[in-house]
Amino acid sequence: MALSTKKHAHSQPCIIPGGFTVISIQFSSDSGTHHSLYAKEHKVREEKSARRPLDRTLFVLNIPPYCSEGVVKDLFSQFGAVDSVELRDHPGSSQDSEPKLSKIFRPAEKQGFKVGYIIFRKSSSLTAVKSHPHDVPLVVCTEQRPVKTGVQKWIQQYTESFILPEKLQEIVDAFMQNYDKSKEEEAERQKQEAEQQAEEEDGWVKVTRGHKGAKARPHSEAADQRTLQREKRKNKKKELLNFYTWQHRNTQKEHIAQLRKKFEEDKQRIALLRAQRKFRPY
Repeated sequence: MALSTKKHAHSQPCIIPGGFTVISIQFSSDSGTHHSLYAKEHKVREEKSARRPLDRTLFVLNIPPYCSEGVVKDLFSQFGAVDSVELRDHPGSSQDSEPKLSKIFRPAEKQGFKVGYIIFRKSSSLTAVKSHPHDVPLVVCTEQRPVKTGVQKWIQQYTESFILPEKLQEIVDAFMQNYDKSKEEEAERQKQEAEQQAEEEDGWVKVTRGHKGAKARPHSEAADQRTLQREKRKNKKKELLNFYTWQHRNTQKEHIAQLRKKFEEDKQRIALLRAQRKFRPY
């Protein structure tokens, strides 16, 4: 349900440097203190992920610890339908390098203020947020939307920490299936690369057809590198060792120098052994 614009027509939104709109919230209707959130439209050129559309994503700072993703979603649903909410410790890209794991296998989240990315269903919701008056706070905890804090929150977290063995087994089985599937795909990819390399070592290089009128070229830059390395190995095998007199003479000198070095090391070792066996009554 959208906020009424007629009721607070006299109020103006508060815009601070950086283009952030100040959104005031209070924990309950009888709370005497307010907390400020800082929101602006998410505009990042490097962000090309479909998870954060540039025209429907709101970037929010200073989200308090008692606001979970569900609470934030309900709180900003007043401005329009919310598709998803993402809370993070620090701003960053939505493309995570780490594999997605169940919350059971993830470490406990850090307790502190967070940043949020709120994806609305319509771009008009961003305009509603920007025009929200700063002196009209949003209430976090209501009768329809109770938020637990303190001991009640700890009890709830402790209760939710217990997991049924059947549920845990399902999660583990699903994780292992995905893991085995990824391993099979990796083994198949390595097998194809090995077959391709074997074909190229036999003297064949795969080529691909580009757009119409383009010349054929090697399959990849890695194929060119492997071809150069193969040619170097062939040329190295063709080189004759100790073919010239000076090569044979240098080899003999190096061999004699190594023998002398080893002889000196053996002498020092024998002298050390003799010193250790010397009789010392006092």
